[in-house]
Amino acid sequence: MKRGANEIMLDKLNLRKIDYTFRSLQTKNDLHDFSSNDYLGFARSADLHQVINEALKKHHQIANGATGSRLLSGNSVFAEELEEEIAGYHQSANGLIFNSGYTANSALFSCLPQKGDTILYDEFIHASVIDGARLSFASRFKFIHNDLEDLEKKIKKSTGACYVAIESIYSMDGDSADLIRLAALCTKYQAHLIVDEAHAFGVIGTGLVDSLGIQQEVFARIVTFGKALGLHGAIVLGTDLLRDYLINFARPFIYTTALPFSQLLALQIAYRHLLSYLLLKSTLQHKSSLLKANLPPQHQARCRDNIGAIYCLIISGNMEAIQFSRTLQNKGFDVRPILSPTVPKGSERLRICLHTHNTDEEILELCRHIKQLSQ
Repeated sequence: MKRGANEIMLDKLNLRKIDYTFRSLQTKNDLHDFSSNDYLGFARSADLHQVINEALKKHHQIANGATGSRLLSGNSVFAEELEEEIAGYHQSANGLIFNSGYTANSALFSCLPQKGDTILYDEFIHASVIDGARLSFASRFKFIHNDLEDLEKKIKKSTGACYVAIESIYSMDGDSADLIRLAALCTKYQAHLIVDEAHAFGVIGTGLVDSLGIQQEVFARIVTFGKALGLHGAIVLGTDLLRDYLINFARPFIYTTALPFSQLLALQIAYRHLLSYLLLKSTLQHKSSLLKANLPPQHQARCRDNIGAIYCLIISGNMEAIQFSRTLQNKGFDVRPILSPTVPKGSERLRICLHTHNTDEEILELCRHIKQLSQ
């Protein structure tokens, strides 16, 4: 007898429950936040909220929604001027705003590489890059995480235009890419380097590419607004030619309703707010140093060189990682487990995200509980 959709769904969900990978939605809690991407506290900033609301009052004639895609009725002079403004902050020729980082990556990698081209991506790259690459007709291969030798071997074997996809700071381990050497390697072989700055933007100034001054050596950058800016959306930075190409061929851009004016205005204000409060970066660095100095020795080594706000504790096994996380949550700390298959089996972990709003006392108390549980 032919199996129906409900049976198939139930079987797959039951398998998830058996291996502790079943996902469910959770509402906000009153725990100390060590899990969100709100690194600079912008999402919870009362001051920023007030500035945005005051600015919106001056534009009471603006429609609530964008009313269509940007190729139909959703474009505006403000949107194009904002793209130019943001591109200027990153010393990029131009940029194109998308509704999310996921959309930006999937759009870029689905429409840019052509049949006969090659996409090489770090094995720890975000799922949005992989999904975009799957939609393209290009050949795609992963290389060993942060391994330039493995990447070089694969670049030598590549065909057509070669695109190399990396993250400046990786979302699961919190470690960073060697952008200087990566850029030099791609230049040597005329490969096109694409950098996702999601977890570096705002934490390392306006991004690691900007910090290192290698803007001209990077083909494209993806900067997301849902993390350090505490808002929503993303921008693909690159040449005028790349922007024109995406407008014409990026299906997630062409067929998606644009961001509303209220969100665009909030983005402009948040960007300017970020550039006005450069001390937030040093505050976050202090808290990172405090965490690293007080973690158990077996966890310090893995995150010693992390320069961002993400740290992970390897707790092998889905059930073990879940139990560790639940114990910390019962102590008042919102630390979430990252389970396989999101990460490779055997490398399940707790992911700790630091924020400017985490107090020194909260960090020290969290480390004390981690030490007790690790023993």
